[in-house]
Amino acid sequence: MINSISNPDERGSALTVKETMTTILSENTKIDQRTSPRPSVASGSTTVSTLANQLSEASLRAHARDARLTRLELGSLARNTINELASSTYTSNKSKHDAEVPETDDPTLLARAKKATLYTQGHSNNPFSGMPMDQLALITYDDSDTFTVNERRAALEESAKQEYAWRQKVVAQAEHEYNTTGKLTKFFQSALNHYKDLPQIVQAEYPSDYESRLNELIALDFNYLTHVAEGKNKFDIESLILKILNGDSNLLFDKFSASKQPERREQA
Repeated sequence: MINSISNPDERGSALTVKETMTTILSENTKIDQRTSPRPSVASGSTTVSTLANQLSEASLRAHARDARLTRLELGSLARNTINELASSTYTSNKSKHDAEVPETDDPTLLARAKKATLYTQGHSNNPFSGMPMDQLALITYDDSDTFTVNERRAALEESAKQEYAWRQKVVAQAEHEYNTTGKLTKFFQSALNHYKDLPQIVQAEYPSDYESRLNELIALDFNYLTHVAEGKNKFDIESLILKILNGDSNLLFDKFSASKQPERREQA
């Protein structure tokens, strides 16, 4: 039965990073987790223009970085960034981060940085609420000092919030799919589509064969109730599941084992 979003183990899964941030969001009751339809930074044309220019420049830096580094190096950089922004490393330097001010006289940038700091203290809404995931990643992983540490932290938390909301939705859909068809093929396709939409540095946090494994599962079109592979690649399901479980665990694969069929939930 797929009835929750469980925490992966600590073997390096990309989703461990997202779950770490989800825990932070869930436990910090001072943080407003309401989803705004638009980024609060877009309240005026000057604000939008300033942020758009920063994001454009950050995009150029990200493109150069992604072209320069290997997937392994990108993954390492991503994990180091998460450690900087979401672990005891961040909290132990909180006073320093709160005192950080952008090197500018631009009142728009100064106001946004201040709001980000207030947000991390639980006294304001997230200045990046509702911003698309690709733009949030540009801020989170940009180490040029264009954005303050608290701004990057705020962007990371908004990204984690959106990721968690997506997971809640897709797991509910997967449960319905399983209960009505015995399959999870549409779930795997949703996960693949989501992965392909992620920025390259975020994709690098996932196992290198993540996409190919999902494609195998989609092609297999396995029915977990009848134990029949109805797709074109009718290979041994137990071998496939064991192969998955022996690698990095993640949301897709920690619910099933080769020896136990998922429990079917009775429909109300």
